Amino acid sequence: MLRTDLDLSMHAQEGSAPVRWRVADGLVGYEEAVAEMERQVADIADGKADELVWLVEHPALYTAGTSADSKDLIEPDRFPVFATGRGGEYTYHGPGQRVAYVMLDLKRRRQDVRAYVAALEEVVIRTLDSMNVKGERREDRVGVWVRRPEKPTLPDGTMSEDKIAALGIRLRRWVSFHGLSINVDPDLSHFGGIVPCGISAYGVTSLVDLGLPVMMADVDIRLRGAFEDVFGPTTNTA
Repeated sequence: MLRTDLDLSMHAQEGSAPVRWRVADGLVGYEEAVAEMERQVADIADGKADELVWLVEHPALYTAGTSADSKDLIEPDRFPVFATGRGGEYTYHGPGQRVAYVMLDLKRRRQDVRAYVAALEEVVIRTLDSMNVKGERREDRVGVWVRRPEKPTLPDGTMSEDKIAALGIRLRRWVSFHGLSINVDPDLSHFGGIVPCGISAYGVTSLVDLGLPVMMADVDIRLRGAFEDVFGPTTNTA
């Protein structure tokens, strides 16, 4: 079922500083990324730093969210597996996938977790829309999905759908961390070592798999524009 009638207003209070926008060079190790997020979230919560969006790519790895079921880890020795405090189940990160770690103070915005998740989905949907890809949200599964009419229908007779973006968040003192990932051009076979997000009935796709030979930098520009539409202005930071 398509989720509709969502209030996506998540701009910060008047007078708030722009969100810092940082793009990492090269691949960032997962433990390094989590440690950096922990530092940033503490500083944001204490009023020592402005909000931050940090764009990274990871080496190939799996992460297990707080709802992960061990049976969904099909190939435990394929890539490193990291337990993480974000919500959700197993997911894959790797080269060719844009991960956006979003560290926002919802006290300055809106203290509504469901609205925040919907706003992150909207950022992805608008990013895809700028490339003429129709992404959709679903009531019964978090993330952003694309319909695949060229694929066989599902056992229940409905149209096939593939996941193109995953979301998983955590809040500490109403500051968010973790965030979203968009499949630009990852090796889709790497998802075969897990049941992504615990959902086996649907597949996984990427922008390149959909026939869009885009570069990561192009996606980043569109992602930033969509983020600013939903959450407000950003500023470059090292």
